[in-house]
Amino acid sequence: MIRVVKKDNTLEDFDVQKVVNAVNKSAARVMYNFSSEELGFICKFVTDKAQTVSEQNNKEEISIAQMHNIVESALEETNPAVAKSYKDYRNYKQDFVHMLDDVYVKSQSIMYIGDKENSNSDSALVSTKRSLIFNELNKSLYQKFFMTAEELQACRDGYIYVHDMSARRDTMNCCLFDMKSVMEGGFEMGNLWYNEPKTLAVAFDVIGDVTLAAASQQYGGFTVASVDELLEPYAQKSYDKQFERYKSLGVTDEIADREAMKDVETDFRQGFQGWEYKFNSVSSSRGDYPFITMTAGVGRGRFAKMACKIMLEVRKNGQGKKTCKKPVLFPKIVFLYDENLHGPGGELEDVFEAGIECSQKAMYPDWLSLTGEGYVASMYKKYGRIISPMGCRAFLSPWFERGGMEPADDEDKPIFVGRFNIGAVSLHLPMIYAKSLQEGKDFFEVLDYYLNLIRKIHCKTYDYLGEMKASTNPLAYCEGGFLGGHLGIHDKIKPLLKAATASFGITALNELEQIADKKSIAEDGSFALKTMEFINKRINDFKQEDGHLYAIYGTPAENLCGLQIQQFRKKYGIIENVSDREYVSNSFHCHVAEDLTPIEKQDREKRFWNLFNGGKIQYVRYPIDYNKGAVKSLVRRAMKNGFYEGVNLSLAYCDDCGYEQLEMDVCPKCGSRNLTKIDRMNGYLSYSRVKGDTRLNAAKMAEIADRRSM
Repeated sequence: MIRVVKKDNTLEDFDVQKVVNAVNKSAARVMYNFSSEELGFICKFVTDKAQTVSEQNNKEEISIAQMHNIVESALEETNPAVAKSYKDYRNYKQDFVHMLDDVYVKSQSIMYIGDKENSNSDSALVSTKRSLIFNELNKSLYQKFFMTAEELQACRDGYIYVHDMSARRDTMNCCLFDMKSVMEGGFEMGNLWYNEPKTLAVAFDVIGDVTLAAASQQYGGFTVASVDELLEPYAQKSYDKQFERYKSLGVTDEIADREAMKDVETDFRQGFQGWEYKFNSVSSSRGDYPFITMTAGVGRGRFAKMACKIMLEVRKNGQGKKTCKKPVLFPKIVFLYDENLHGPGGELEDVFEAGIECSQKAMYPDWLSLTGEGYVASMYKKYGRIISPMGCRAFLSPWFERGGMEPADDEDKPIFVGRFNIGAVSLHLPMIYAKSLQEGKDFFEVLDYYLNLIRKIHCKTYDYLGEMKASTNPLAYCEGGFLGGHLGIHDKIKPLLKAATASFGITALNELEQIADKKSIAEDGSFALKTMEFINKRINDFKQEDGHLYAIYGTPAENLCGLQIQQFRKKYGIIENVSDREYVSNSFHCHVAEDLTPIEKQDREKRFWNLFNGGKIQYVRYPIDYNKGAVKSLVRRAMKNGFYEGVNLSLAYCDDCGYEQLEMDVCPKCGSRNLTKIDRMNGYLSYSRVKGDTRLNAAKMAEIADRRSM
């Protein structure tokens, strides 16, 4: 009989079943199941080794440390990944002390100073502080138990960046939520049954509640596509109800129609105003205001058309006191542009005009071309399917109804609504180039190493998210919000992940060109193009080999734009036009300080457009003396080029007297510095100033100060 000497020097009889329990837990953490043969080998190995050690000690005892070493040896011969998991967990007490110390220091900073990593989070709020502190702990757990030493080192050095570590252990990223599927026929939410709305006003309320509830169960952008067409049947129900009510009063059909239409118009106006209040004032359980996007523009029915025009009018007019109205940030509005409908003389040209007036006043809507050149337009022109952006810029790769990654035949069609992304990992290209120089290696060889490292992270993410239960997000997984989302609450979500994308993010393409050729991408761009062509080829290889929908994403880099500079300087110092500013360039965009006209900027960036089909946006900065004609002509030009286009202004509002102007820092009317300023963060809008303060980090504020062409 062998007894184990515990850490507190107490004795416990050796029980091989405890070894089985321990190794199974370690295997579960890396999604591995031991076979009965493997468990038999482990049990025999541990028992025999323990007996040998006991005999060498000349007593029937063995220390717990020796037992751990024996178990590790058995696992190394069986499955090295499980051996690492066992070792990591074995040392967790010591590691947790250091980890919790770090989390505590960060939590104190959040409590008393705040946090500006995400401009959608108001870190002054108690609920947000709690969420941010929990996120720090969750991020540490992810690094400890889900990342290898190789991956962790690459992140800490700065060659790659795993986005949203605090959330990616248990949920997914951006999505195109299928609101229509959830609403039709009714659904269950919060253990209550909701009948499908019978009026437009109720539909607005229910869609708002579903959006907040479902968006809270994920991170990243939450998009409700073609909201004008989504609302149309409920508007028709309200119209029919009101028409019959007026007819019952004995009026003519003409009067009944006129009054019923007025009532529907009122419901639309109040409904969109209600959404704007709700989405900009009710924070989610994540502690932020969910990044909600709504697309519209191609609905041709009278109520769809009315919905789009009123949504744009409500945004243009703004919210607030009568004397201090200003546009809100959410939902982000994206106008779906079809040249045949919105072009000169088109059936919906008046809807296009309403969109231009709104963009001129509020920056939104952003504009998505469905009939120009490139990937998004090709899906619309060939299949009639719209790829709405998820959040600020992410787009889904095609997933076909019958064929999956490739069409089964000429009749097979792609599906986009109801799908999602599982996360992004970004490359830091200038750092990778600097590393290749330092080590005397070919840049593309080093780049390929980091591409494969990201690939491994994505494969693991698909595996462990697949083990999640549908009960973690019932509106998405059980009520039809996601494609195939009619699972039982105890079912695993693995079947839904086959249509999910995973993103390889790209930052600082301009700085890559600078470190390689000492030119910006506006001046040259040839090496940046060569690099992106290489990355696209490798990602396509990975897709075929792994069977996963990988996508290439132009990373927005909000907090990352400053972090990457710090990481670069730490290893490679300050290099002119590479790391001498406080930020790196966003995605594939020309440097914000470049002196380019809007047309020049569109032309320079067009070269990269179809090399970033997993996430991209193009935007140009309009001068203070801009006019409606200029906005309209540049938007139409962008739509012809197939762009997803943003109108960039810098909006400023005095919260004391209500005066509004572009680019003011002091109100010229009353002298107040109590201003609200709205700037484009990356692909979305954010407050660069609220009551004199900012929600943006210092690096992003430095970038905004340098902007000339963005």
